[in-house]
Formats: sequence, C-alpha cells, structure tokens
Amino acid sequence: MEYPSAVRQPIKFLIVLVAGLGLLTWGAFLVMQETTRGWVERDLTLRARLAANGAAPALATGFRAGKPAELRTALLNLVRDERILGVSACAPEGRLVATAGTTPAGFGCDRLKSFVVPPGLALGVPSREWMHVASVPGGTAHLSALPIEDEGGLAGFVILVHDMAFAERREAQGRNLLLVAFFLLSLCAALVTIVAVRLSWRGWTRQLQRVLKGGAQSDEFRPLLRDVRELVDDIMTERDADGDSGAWTAERLKHTLKRNLHGEKIVVVSNREPYIHDRAPDGSLRVLHPASGLVTALEPVMRACSGVWIAHGSGTADREVVDKHDRVLVPPDEKIYSIRRVWLTEEEEKGYYYGFSNEGLWPLCHVAHTRPLFRTTDWNHYQAVNRKFADAVCAEAEIEDPIVLIQDYHLALAPRLIRDQLPRATVIGFWHIPWPNAERFGICPWREELLDGMLGASMLGFHTQAHCNNFLDSVDRYLESRIDRERQAVVQQGRSTLVRPYPISLEWPVRWLADLPPAAECRRSVLAELELPEGTLLGVGVDRLDYTKGIEERLLAVERLLELRPEFLGKFVFVQLAAPSRTAIDRYRDLNASVEAIARKINLRFGDGSYQPIILKASHHEPPVVFRYYRAADVCYVSSLDDGMNLVAKEFVAARDDERGVLVLSQFTGAARELTEALIVNPYDLDESAGALGAALTMPLDEQRTRLRSMRAFVAEFNIYRWGGRMLRDAARLRRRDRLTGRLSDRFAAHFPGAEA
Repeated sequence: MEYPSAVRQPIKFLIVLVAGLGLLTWGAFLVMQETTRGWVERDLTLRARLAANGAAPALATGFRAGKPAELRTALLNLVRDERILGVSACAPEGRLVATAGTTPAGFGCDRLKSFVVPPGLALGVPSREWMHVASVPGGTAHLSALPIEDEGGLAGFVILVHDMAFAERREAQGRNLLLVAFFLLSLCAALVTIVAVRLSWRGWTRQLQRVLKGGAQSDEFRPLLRDVRELVDDIMTERDADGDSGAWTAERLKHTLKRNLHGEKIVVVSNREPYIHDRAPDGSLRVLHPASGLVTALEPVMRACSGVWIAHGSGTADREVVDKHDRVLVPPDEKIYSIRRVWLTEEEEKGYYYGFSNEGLWPLCHVAHTRPLFRTTDWNHYQAVNRKFADAVCAEAEIEDPIVLIQDYHLALAPRLIRDQLPRATVIGFWHIPWPNAERFGICPWREELLDGMLGASMLGFHTQAHCNNFLDSVDRYLESRIDRERQAVVQQGRSTLVRPYPISLEWPVRWLADLPPAAECRRSVLAELELPEGTLLGVGVDRLDYTKGIEERLLAVERLLELRPEFLGKFVFVQLAAPSRTAIDRYRDLNASVEAIARKINLRFGDGSYQPIILKASHHEPPVVFRYYRAADVCYVSSLDDGMNLVAKEFVAARDDERGVLVLSQFTGAARELTEALIVNPYDLDESAGALGAALTMPLDEQRTRLRSMRAFVAEFNIYRWGGRMLRDAARLRRRDRLTGRLSDRFAAHFPGAEA
C-alpha cells in the first residue's frame, strides 16, 4: 500500500521514535537484570551465613562426636526454609557425613575440593567460605560452602544449595512491567509529539499566511518570502500577452523575444558549430551534425530566434561554402540563421582547443581522475583565440548593446574582451560542464584571469545551483570582489554579474522524431541491422568517446550482469554508439583502445559464434540513427562519472512516445536531479549498476509506462524553449536596467561636463 507523503512522514517519525524507545527499554532491562541478580546473590549469601551461624553449635557437636544422626537433625532444621533445596555436611577432608533435602547431583561434598577451594589453598583453612551460582536442571541455584568451627578449629563444612527460581520470576515480572511501561510511554510520546507538531504547524502556517498577506515579517520567513515572490514573478512574466501561460514552444520563444527584445537578433558564440560541411571520401559535399549536447540544445533556439552563430570552422569543406564575410546560411534546406566561421591555424587549434581547453580545463572541471595539464604556450593560444572570437562578435554586432550568448569553457575570456569593446552589450555566459569546488579550481595557474574574463558577462548560467555555489566560492577566494549571496551576484567596481542556474534541456517535440517510424518498427529494423533474433533484449549507450562518460564502467557493469544473471546470456545485447573524440590527445587514444579491449574481452568470455553481448559502433552517427536506436532499446544506460547535465538521458525519454523502455542514470549527472523516475545508480558500483540493468530488463510494462510518462511530462514542460526564454527574459531585464543607467549617465555628463559620472 502506497501512503501519501503527508502520512509517510509521521509514520517514519513514529517508527524511529518506537525503535529508539525500544532500544532504551532493552538497555534498561539489562541494567535492571544485572542489578537485581546482584541483590539476590548478596541476599542469599547473607541468608546462608545466618543459617550456618544459627546451626553452628549443633553442627560442630555432631562433627566432633562423629554422629551423623545429630548432624542430620541439625540439617533438617535448615531445609525447612522453602528456598533451600538441600544441605550437606562434609568432613574437613571433603567426605560426606550427612545430608538433608534434595541436593542436585554434583553439588555435594564431592565438588568441595574441585570447586570450593581455589588452587593453592588447602582444605582446613579456617574461616574460609565460597559462593557460586550455577545451572541446575530446571533453573539456577546458589551454592554456599561455609566452614563450621569450634574451639578446636575447623570441624567441617556445610554446603547449602538455594533455589533461585524466585529470582527468575522477579526478572520476568520486571521485564513484563518494563514492556507495559514501554508501550504506554511510546503511546504517550507519539500522541504528545503529534499534538505538538500539529499545534506548531498550525501556528507556523498562520504566521506564514500573515507574512504572505503583507503582515509583520520575521527573519525566519524572509528567505522563504523572497523565494515565493521570485517564483510568482517568474510565473507572471512567463505569461503571454493575452494572460495565458501555455507550454513553451518555438513560437512562444519568438513571441517572448519580440516582446522583450523587440525582435532583435541574438549572437551565439561557441567553439563547436551546429553544421559541419565536409568532403566525403567520394568527393561529394555532405553536412554533418556534431555529437554535442551544446549543439543539440542551442540549435532549436537559433531556429526560433534567428541571428548569427559564431563558431570555429572545423569541416574540411567549411571554407568552400562561406561568403566573403565567412558566413553561411543554415539549416541547408531552410536558411533561418547564419554561421560566422572563425578560422584557426593548426598551432592555435592544438594549443587553444586540444591543449588548454581539453587537457587543462576539461579534466580540471570533471572529477574523472585525469590529471589536468597546463602549459604556458597553450594559455597564450587560448588568449589569442578568445580575442579572435571577441573581435568576430563585435564585427557582427549591429547595435551598441547586442544580446550575446557565449557558450562553454573554450571562451572563458571572451565576455571581458567583448565588454571592453562593447560596454553596453548584454553578455550571457553559459558554462555547460560542471564547475569544480574552489580548492580544485585553484590548481589552474591562470585562475584569476579566467574568473575575471567570465565576470565580464552580465549573467552567468550553470546547470545546477551547486555549480553556481562553487563558482561564487571560487570568486570569493581568488578575486577582490563582493559576493551578494542574497541576489546570487558578484559585484566588481559597481558592476554586477548575476549567477543563476539554468538547467538545459531539449526541444519538444524533437524534430528528428517526425520522420521516424513507430518504436516497434524501429526495433525490428535495428534488430535486423544487427542480425539479432526477435525477442533479443537490447541495451544502448550513446556518447562521445570521452573518459568522463564512464563507458569502461558501463561495459564492465554489463559483464557483471552476465556473471550475476546468467539467464540473460544469449538474450541480452548492449550496443554502444561511440563517436570518436579528441583523438589528438593521448588520454583519448588510450580510452579508445581500452574500450575496444574491454568489449573484446567480454565477447570472448560470454560470446560464441552467433552471440556477442557487446556491439561497439565507434563512428559518428547522425541524429536520425541515434533516435532510432533509442526507440528500439529496452534499456538506455547513462553512466557518466561527472557531467553538467547530459542530454542523452533526456533524448531517450523524448524518443519513447510508446512509453516503453527504462533509463538507468548515473547519480553524477545534472539530469539525475530532474529525471528522478529513472533508476539512479553509482556507476563506480558495478554490482549496483548490474542490479539496475537486471531490474530494468525485467520491469513490468505498467511500471515502465508510469516512470516514462512522468519523465516525458517533465522534459516537455521544461524544454529548451523555456530555457532560452528564461535567459532572454532575464537578459531583457538587465538590458532595460543598463539602458536606464546609461541614459542617466549621459544626462549627468551633459549637465556637468567636467564631472565624472
């Protein structure tokens, strides 16, 4: 039975409360048991001494006279006590002289030598007594060995055996009493706690209502009130002009741009271009879509907003298709916006891109156990290339305050360089990868320069609030600035840079799905292409070959699955679509070789002539092919070791309009904070990952539909148009503020030409 969250919380509290009280009660019972038993043993010892002392004259006479009958008479007087099971009179040398009552076997004079007298003490030591508690049939008994003396010295010993059943009855009564007290205490504590919580909640709710209605404010509610007001403001500003707050679409984004920015074109700047013109081996011209989450996210925004995309021209035919201004209209069949290509020399590309960006900043920002390398020559090229991009932005700007979106870690210096040339530009920087903590960022020799370059932006966006916090901590540690934690801003020389989380997403619906057949047909075609029989369980992974993506760990998890669940042998095949990446870097070449070796090892171990559990397709795949595999798969595994967002997870969710299939998702992705219905795993834990894959492959269809329906609703609502609309709306606010500030400064300068504004 599934309880609502409002009921689950009190139940959890009561479970913890009862468990805690139970532990306390058990501890109290153990203490009470030990204390009571000690009291009983001391009481029995005292009783034994009193009994022996009372009968001592008669016992001494009997011992000296050697008259067992007299001794037995004295012993019979002792066993009248109902708690004494039996009494034995023993000669000094340990011989039984007389007995009375029922002495348990082994508790008479025959035990006197082995038990009563410790090693090294001979019998006959006067005034020596020994006590012991031992088990007897039916319970426990207290054994007392007491010396009987007269004027002539030691006459003998008397052994008294007390029944301790009464002590056990007391313990049982005490235990029952504690259980009753525990039950009553738990019940009372639960009732008091629930009543107290209800009263507190009612008072807290009333106070909150007063605050929200404009009543007296308190420090306790001020942060919450601020967040509520910001949320209401966001909701209100997202409404269309007619007051309707519909879903975010390309048309709505265009309308937002027209209303807030008067339809002005935006300038997007990134290292990677959205379309690559390349020469095929046969000499024909082809257009490729790079395997890039950045391009996947931003290209729909450019289609909606138009403008210019400034990027590095990396294709072998890129120079052939541009005009004299290095521009080309794209997409090829629609020509909605233009790409302005920036050309780099081989040395610049090696130092700026492969060197500083991907051997330095990339491993610095990803916790993936690869050492960052920083070289002065690479840094010099990085500076020079950032200037090239900044100059291209200024050349493309049609007004003095354009909207510029600078993307990712390749261009950290560009915001400041653009600001120096276009002081009134609204510059938005977005960092697509994780931002490390301040200690790790401090590894970079040029940390201050990078931070200063980024703070040239009007706004800085990250995927998560944690990345925003890490950035602010880095600025606080390494730069002279003021951190406004309440506004999430950095203030330098009177200028503020806002730092905000903007979780990136996909277009909805994804345009690549429009021409694809239904999921069932995609599955048949993929199985036929891979020469796999119908009924094969298919897993898929889609990545660039990058060490941060956890591809090695992913394949090892498949191996572990086949070890733990041999029923999947011959039935489960995992396909890894892996686009080669940055092969000029040794670490990436090593990764390629390692992935191929792991796949080969697994196939040799579990495969045969007709069955290979791993299919590695290490080549570039265009989006229609990738989405066809998404639709065909039973499970998609995203195993990133560290990732800003990871759009593969959202692409798989968007592709599954049949609401079938399961997403297994690394906890170290930004997407794991949003797609909570996925099976979240630690990719380093191979057993956990293998277990999740097994659970995914056997998950009932109803549960698959429930999970995917929820995730699809989230991706549809928080799509790329909403992401772009939020950033552009915030940029419009800043722009209006800056324009107002600029007009006031101009008026001040006109009236007081000799003064500084």
